Amino acid sequence: MHVLFVCTGNTCRSPLAEVIARAAARERGLSDLVVSSAGTSAWDGASASDGSLLVALEHGLDLASHRARTLSPSVIETADLILTMGPSHLERVHVLGGSARAHQLTHYASRGASDAPISDPFGGDLDVYRRTYDELEELVHRVLDRLQADRGNARD
Repeated sequence: MHVLFVCTGNTCRSPLAEVIARAAARERGLSDLVVSSAGTSAWDGASASDGSLLVALEHGLDLASHRARTLSPSVIETADLILTMGPSHLERVHVLGGSARAHQLTHYASRGASDAPISDPFGGDLDVYRRTYDELEELVHRVLDRLQADRGNARD
């Protein structure tokens, strides 16, 4: 299964979600889970923001090799599940043909109980990035819980 996280510039939120999900999947033994990210207005090749790099390092995660990429139909085509940081990102995914597989991250993680967007830490201080990291970590774990539960139910 391929999970794609989407934000605006693909330098803050979606790379953090990607690296958190990759580490959590490894810890859970989900070897068949592929995780990636993209941005609706990304500058292709841009590195992760300094705040994201630092906060990831604080948690033993490495974003040094991350390079931003723009969301496109070909990127969407490869994903089984697309999770966006906010409603504008979800709209863009719909326009590019990913409607059937796309959800706002909070909505998917909460099974419809929340539609709150993930606030963008871009330009904020390190504490803002830390709060975003904590929020994403919780939501990503909920997503993986849901994926594992759904897989278990599919086997029954």
